[in-house]
Amino acid sequence: MELYELKQFMEKNSERLAEFRRSLDLDEKKRRIKELDEIMAQPEFWNQQEQAKGIITEVKGLKDAVEKMAHLQGEHDDLEVLLQLWTEEPSDEMYEEMVEEAQTLQKEMGHFELELLLSEPYDKNNAILELHPGAGGTESQDFASMLLRMYTRWAEDHGYEVETLDYLPGEEAGVKSVTLLIKGYNAYGYLKTEKGVHRLVRISPFDASGRRHTSFCSCDVVPEIDDDIEVDIRPEDLKIDTYRASGAGGQHVNKTESAIRITHIPTGTVVTSQSQRSQMQNREQAMKILKARLYELERVEQEKQLASIRGEQKEIGWGSQIRSYVFHPYTLVKDHRTNVEIGNTQAVMDGGIDPFIDAYLRTMLSRQSNR
Repeated sequence: MELYELKQFMEKNSERLAEFRRSLDLDEKKRRIKELDEIMAQPEFWNQQEQAKGIITEVKGLKDAVEKMAHLQGEHDDLEVLLQLWTEEPSDEMYEEMVEEAQTLQKEMGHFELELLLSEPYDKNNAILELHPGAGGTESQDFASMLLRMYTRWAEDHGYEVETLDYLPGEEAGVKSVTLLIKGYNAYGYLKTEKGVHRLVRISPFDASGRRHTSFCSCDVVPEIDDDIEVDIRPEDLKIDTYRASGAGGQHVNKTESAIRITHIPTGTVVTSQSQRSQMQNREQAMKILKARLYELERVEQEKQLASIRGEQKEIGWGSQIRSYVFHPYTLVKDHRTNVEIGNTQAVMDGGIDPFIDAYLRTMLSRQSNR
């Protein structure tokens, strides 16, 4: 970064910080934090646990925004001081330090800007993420387990809590299906970008001949819907089955039919839950997932209708192949929507998917602004 570029960056960064402050309305956020802190201090706060968890999530989101803004402003101010010191007494070492700090600040500003732009109605909600391997038996099921690990690592790296709602293991390896609830501020806003079909190319460890295989796994993501959102679900439209849960979970797993499968007959939507100890708890959890899935179906249908009115060519949601993970004959992970490529496949499988998420979010925001 040349000196004139550094000075330009500082001028633009000062303007961006001013824009952030205006859009954040920090005084209102601080007022709301104080209000919620007083509510949390009440002795009866935990009497309604779901409401309490919602308040805690909101407070965390508000405090994160205020603290990040203060951090960015502090980094900017420190860099200005460093630039002034360098002007008075230039040195190569100080200049390198300025450039390094400017590049770090630039990345942090870009990420924070994305957080501010996650303004869709349910972006701030928890996310329900489902993985379903395609045809290919054990190879595809193993790919699903790799994606499960990738998303779990990503969530943990971002401070999100991961709860397994349903897990059906593969017969030999991997998973036949898995449903996760990823809890945290903006979880859905980020993970909605992962919806679609993922493709793996590698030498299969399950093939004795060492041949190259191509596997597919679909990822579906919907927001967890608050109880105050109304979704019309008629009891007569539901088919409810019970069965014994599978996998880890204690002695009750194989002795009681605590797992629940609910089929919404009009749409053919099927949801399951086996993570809770009682049939009643699993039923409540399954109904929550069904509510989210039906709400998402309605939202997608409305988007299709709007697209037909506008005459837009929309990309296919469920059937779209969004990303390829190539392990052989070369190593590369490529997002087909944005053409972002990462050669370090291990870093991606360890949860390093932020470059893909950021690029696609910016693409979506660009499309919206051009309408």
